[in-house]
Amino acid sequence: MLAALDPEQRTVATSLTGPVVVLAGAGTGKTRAITHRIAYGTAVGAYPPNSVLAVTFTTRAAGEMRGRLRALGATAVQARTFHSAALRQAQYFWPKVTGAALPPIAENRMGLVAEAAGRLQLGGDTGRLRDLLGEVSWAKVSNVSPEEYPAVAVARGREVAGLEPAAVARVLTGYEEVKRERERIDFDDILLCTVSLLADHPEVADEVRRTYRHVVIDEYQDVSPLQESLLRLWVGERDDLCVVGDPAQTIHSFAGARADFLTGFARRHPGATVVRLVRDYRSTPQVVEIANKVMAARPAGDASGRLEAVTLQAQRPPGPAPELAVADDEAAEAEQVAEWLRAQHEAGVDWREMAVLFRINAQSPAYEAALADRDVPYLVRGAERFYERAEVRQALGALRAAARALAGDPSAEGAGEVLRQVRDVLAGTGWTPEPPRGAGAARERWESVQALLGVAEDVVGSGAGSTVADVVAELEERAAAQHAPIAHGVTLSTLHAAKGLEWDAVALVGVQEGTVPFVLAQSPADVEEERRLLYVGITRARERLRISWARSRSSGGAVRAPSRFLAPVLPASPTSAPAASRRPRVSGRSSLTATCRTCSGRLHDAAERKLGRHRDCPSSYDESTLERLREWRQEQAAEQKVPAYCVFTDATLVAIAERRPRTDAELVAIQGLGRVKAERYGAEVLRLLAPEGSQDGVQKKSKVIG
Repeated sequence: MLAALDPEQRTVATSLTGPVVVLAGAGTGKTRAITHRIAYGTAVGAYPPNSVLAVTFTTRAAGEMRGRLRALGATAVQARTFHSAALRQAQYFWPKVTGAALPPIAENRMGLVAEAAGRLQLGGDTGRLRDLLGEVSWAKVSNVSPEEYPAVAVARGREVAGLEPAAVARVLTGYEEVKRERERIDFDDILLCTVSLLADHPEVADEVRRTYRHVVIDEYQDVSPLQESLLRLWVGERDDLCVVGDPAQTIHSFAGARADFLTGFARRHPGATVVRLVRDYRSTPQVVEIANKVMAARPAGDASGRLEAVTLQAQRPPGPAPELAVADDEAAEAEQVAEWLRAQHEAGVDWREMAVLFRINAQSPAYEAALADRDVPYLVRGAERFYERAEVRQALGALRAAARALAGDPSAEGAGEVLRQVRDVLAGTGWTPEPPRGAGAARERWESVQALLGVAEDVVGSGAGSTVADVVAELEERAAAQHAPIAHGVTLSTLHAAKGLEWDAVALVGVQEGTVPFVLAQSPADVEEERRLLYVGITRARERLRISWARSRSSGGAVRAPSRFLAPVLPASPTSAPAASRRPRVSGRSSLTATCRTCSGRLHDAAERKLGRHRDCPSSYDESTLERLREWRQEQAAEQKVPAYCVFTDATLVAIAERRPRTDAELVAIQGLGRVKAERYGAEVLRLLAPEGSQDGVQKKSKVIG
């Protein structure tokens, strides 16, 4: 049994007592090590087989663990997910303690959230309800009560689009009331009920601890505070606990995961055996080198007493050098990736052993289209195909209706007018020029519809369409090309959904600033989670790896830089295109032809037009001025009890700080500000911008704009 293990894995297998923490890098055989540990312990008599509880996070991983244990002769060991183990205990002990059966688990949590939000007149679309359901779950697994939620949400930067934290907290309270009325519990209540049984009833805790004297936890970097509470109650005062995880693969913090339980394990358990699995059996040395360099470039932190991620040591023979590729725009990038995949297939790689990984689902359609155009079979993992998503179908239906209504109307033709019509139609489906605050379903829906607008801009900008009907025809053609049933093919997946999987050939796409790290990653902790997400993507590749990015979203667009995380592996910056390569300034005054005041390139969205420059072109505002404006906006928002963006968006504040208007006319000239807001806030804004000593004078001179 031990002969099949490398030295580090053997150390894991033979460390049968006391607290043990295993830091297992990607591809280092952690499941092999811990299943051999359990099997070896039962074989030598250290563990009675039915006294071991092995816990992991997914049903698939638990099934794999049970299969390996059976193959090693440890058939009586319990291998379960956290929720499966907790549910089994709760269903057994709840009737003994309360005299009644455990309440049924709600089958439709979304319906409960919708009812709670509706009672508070906070109902919204499905996207908002999904985000609220996500916050319900996050608050529970993070041990955050509804009363604590507003302060904690602000401190941790959690947002639900269109709702203030206090409103979300009311939904959390209302959700619990609806459940009580229905006499139901939800998925997360399974853990809460079990924690309550163990914490409040010592006889229950004693019986569980007598049954399971040896506990093993896999993927420990993904444990939430609630799961950690349950684990401590399972173990009690004993120290027979083995945890396994990889700090470099912590990518679920948004859902409540806390890697510090893993990195601080040795500090909480002095004398714990620490084993590092560093031999990577999955990837070639060339792939491993890229992964190590990306992680080695992370900022140094306070590592005193903390367990750090391992540096991988490749064990496979050398393979082809990874490709680092740049394309002119996203469409060209998708075409190049499709050709690369065909080349791999011609070289003998099965379609099923290839994957295209991206940061967000809205990046999928370009690759779906490029693969379909080249008859490359594909499947989308964990999501509908782009043109089958509800928000995309709704937007396409609205555009078809608009095309029929505008047929034959000459006033509805021309680039600027067509795009205005498209934006108006999409606005009617819930799209807004500015993205919603925060991540989650609302942001994903916005990204999907924004991708449709991007197609419309490409069609009109290329001269291929002069009516809304032309835009609809292009969208329908792209959608129709992707409805053929596909059984086996290239996997299209987000980086998050790819965790735990591996392929022979992997294309990581869209690895540019604003996408990886994602634009919503603002804090240092968020940015470092994005680095780990890229690391996860890199380590999915066994032999062939291609990393690419696009200089711009579309032809002639703003130049984008490769992701900062690629700096250690790029010999030079191949994406720094000169300003002259951008589309020159053209005449006209439509939003389509707005240009950057820095480089003269075409601006692509409302935020850039408001700024008057590309996001990545140099800004000229004074930080102290912008800070004063932000503080003033926060005061106004608090006074009016509205979200801060209802006063001014971030883009508007930056535009004001950059242009420093001195008169009412200059203020209202800032695109997107409008006369209503200029009337309401103009005097205060001009006072804040005036040189010191002249604020009073400015306030007296400022007049209401008629």
